[in-house]
Amino acid sequence: MIELNEKMLMHLNIPIEMNIKYAILPGDPGRVDKIAQYIDSPHFLAQNREFKSFVGKINNEDVIITSTGIGGPSAAIALEELSLIGLKKAVRIGTCGGISAEVSGGDIVIPTAAIRMEGTSREYAPVEYPACADFDMVCALVRAAQNNKMKYHTGVIQSKDSFYGQHSPESMPVSYELLNKWDAWKRLGVLASEMETAALFTVAAVRRIKMGCVLHVMWNQVKSVPHTDGSDRTDLAIRTAVDALGLIIDSDRG
Repeated sequence: MIELNEKMLMHLNIPIEMNIKYAILPGDPGRVDKIAQYIDSPHFLAQNREFKSFVGKINNEDVIITSTGIGGPSAAIALEELSLIGLKKAVRIGTCGGISAEVSGGDIVIPTAAIRMEGTSREYAPVEYPACADFDMVCALVRAAQNNKMKYHTGVIQSKDSFYGQHSPESMPVSYELLNKWDAWKRLGVLASEMETAALFTVAAVRRIKMGCVLHVMWNQVKSVPHTDGSDRTDLAIRTAVDALGLIIDSDRG
């Protein structure tokens, strides 16, 4: 790994000497400050490009919050560099659009696996290798959602590289492929679509990091009924992730 210097991570711009085992990974840098309000003693670490980091505590254990930006390449960079400071367990917090008719805006989705319809993971693992969440992380997220009486779904999601390839497929020269695969995902019961999870699950497998994910459903494209007015309504996903990480920390101590 190339570092900016001997003491700082090249992209995250945080000290290599930090030893942090737990992380929360939102995509949006603007969401880092919001998540920091849910943990103890948060303070700003650094910001460089799409990567913004805070550190604080959950159940008296150090936790880093780092944004990954949009898409697989930057998400992979964030996870790679966090692995250098000792990261062992992480939860992605993100947003998604529903595919399955059972998923509605305002629900949360806890993926058990992600379709690798993106490019980043192909530079880490053969296409036959599945992008899967860690079982213990999924169980902790489900338990946290149940404890907070949230409407949640578990199952397979889709990770893609092109936002507009999903929302305006007819305008693309490969519309035949995009539309056919979208129909396949619906017939297979795929829950939702987003852009980072498959890359994170795959990099986590390579670097031996236990990874989970919780997604706030913004809308369901099939139902065409948005849940959002443009504001950030990810509080349920944030609470689920923070509580789940607390359960994991307590379990690790036990």
